Amino acid sequence: MPTLNEALNAPQKKPAVVDDCVALVDAEVADKGGISGLAIKAGYAAVKGIKPGFIRGVVDDLLPEFADALEPLYAEAKEKNVAIETHFVSSSGRAADALLSITDRKAQRSKSAVVKGTYDKLRGMAKKNVEHAVPRLARLIVKHAG
Repeated sequence: MPTLNEALNAPQKKPAVVDDCVALVDAEVADKGGISGLAIKAGYAAVKGIKPGFIRGVVDDLLPEFADALEPLYAEAKEKNVAIETHFVSSSGRAADALLSITDRKAQRSKSAVVKGTYDKLRGMAKKNVEHAVPRLARLIVKHAG
């Protein structure tokens, strides 16, 4: 059985996985409402405006690290013979922490003031938002890695 990283980053699959990840992020941002939703949408628009394809490039670069970070949850679901979506949703806090540990490091090292500033402003609400995205993320994983 291939690892999650091998499954999601296989050369023949990765472009579709990246497309679906970008669509997932776009959908999550679009779903946000209220004052915090306005802040998220403004921040996302600012980051997208850095250069064409910026979000796609970031997703493409981060996908291997994200897959490695989520591998323990994926392997647990397989080992316990539990539906991946069910296991990820019940472990949404762990999934969010794993993903945010990567983005925290990347944001700190970013040379873009827009990226750093936007990330710092939105980081306080990030865990809740990532946890909310876990069901979509799990469906994406099932679609591409089984």
